[in-house]
Amino acid sequence: MQLQGATLEASSVQALRPRGRFFTNQTFHFETLRNAGYALSRCADLGEMLETTKQITEDDLESWYSAWAATADRVEALAAGTQDAISKGDAYMRASTYQRLAEFLLPPDDPRRPESFDKAVRRFFHGLDALGVRYEYFSAPYEKGRLRALYLPGPAGSEKRPLIVAVGGYDSILEEKYPVIGRAALERGYSVLIYEGPGQGEPLRNYGLKFTAEWEKPTSAVLDEFLRTHDKPSKIVLFGMSMGGYLAPRAAAFEERIDGVVAYDVCFDLHESAVRIMSGVKQNPLALKDPGVSWAYNNALWTMGTTNPDDTLEAFSRYRLAPIADRIRQHVLILAGTEDHFIPFHQVADFEKSLVNARSVTTRIFDRASGGAEHCQCGATSLVHAAVFDWLLQRFPIDSQTQVAKSPVQARNTGRKPEGRGTRQRNWNMWIVTCALLGVMTTLLFIEHHLRGLTVHPVLPR
Repeated sequence: MQLQGATLEASSVQALRPRGRFFTNQTFHFETLRNAGYALSRCADLGEMLETTKQITEDDLESWYSAWAATADRVEALAAGTQDAISKGDAYMRASTYQRLAEFLLPPDDPRRPESFDKAVRRFFHGLDALGVRYEYFSAPYEKGRLRALYLPGPAGSEKRPLIVAVGGYDSILEEKYPVIGRAALERGYSVLIYEGPGQGEPLRNYGLKFTAEWEKPTSAVLDEFLRTHDKPSKIVLFGMSMGGYLAPRAAAFEERIDGVVAYDVCFDLHESAVRIMSGVKQNPLALKDPGVSWAYNNALWTMGTTNPDDTLEAFSRYRLAPIADRIRQHVLILAGTEDHFIPFHQVADFEKSLVNARSVTTRIFDRASGGAEHCQCGATSLVHAAVFDWLLQRFPIDSQTQVAKSPVQARNTGRKPEGRGTRQRNWNMWIVTCALLGVMTTLLFIEHHLRGLTVHPVLPR
């Protein structure tokens, strides 16, 4: 009877939710998938997440918050009672993830937001402390407020690798970049600098700082503050997630200290993506009953400082890379999913064609079969890590970081300075001379040894 009941229950759930999805609603499914991917960095657990989704009603924002917040509280209690340091730290990290997920879909003016944000941040740092992760937490002055930043120094030898500077996008906070790229980078010997700009995290909540299309300004402010107390890294690579696919390339176009940029994913023209949502809201106010549309619209008003659809579209019109893409002269990595529901796929080719002066351009496309077809390859974090860290090794090899390629074309093809025929001939000549000198030295040593061991007999008269 129990087996029959279990089969019946599973069938009922399957009838309600399409195969291969957490929810029918795209926003609910996507955000759950996004955070499930952080299990790779031990900042989520699939079993805990599946149990939580059972408590959530489709399209019901209140049940979404209540279920994730309850799981976050339970996992925090688990962390507090755990003795093993690694298990404790991992539990705090999961509690932070679930709390951030709970808050995500709340209206900007919901009174629960401040406390929820504080919980997510506090649990995250409890996690770092329990895990023994070294870090420096600081802030950089910017306009009328400050920008949060977290430096995670890598192990010995990390100074020979590029410093990875990571930033989020339209809906992210600093803490999310740790499971996205921070932990993986540390494991591979890199140092990481994570920061928030205006329109994000604490700068938005505590200082009311809104997004700026001129992302080089907050990026430079953070780099200035970091370099005030640290040596300049040999190389700097800027990694931008989601809307960061616009923000990072934009900053690289004007910030000469950046040597490489990762658009994770492509975000060549944010205005094009915004038109679909804002026009829908303007034509049909009932569209706001959809959780995804409501969140996207209200988040724009909050983070952009706009008041209506037309005002918002005008603000987004400034977030286009086409006018400044020819200024980007760094190595560029573009990631994209074939079924991205935010960014039109044709923007990949648009971005590639515009990078006429980039030192190199590499594109990685992920289709449905790969598991990474969603926006930012959500749920398939391992694919992102493989693509990014392989690219770093190719473009910034440890044994030749200080070498400069003769031309952008050569750098694009090989990632290092190529050897020509003349170079190979000189190397051959040097080898011959070296062998000849070694031969002469060996002969002299033999003669010296023979003479020292020779006994001289006097010639006696007969």
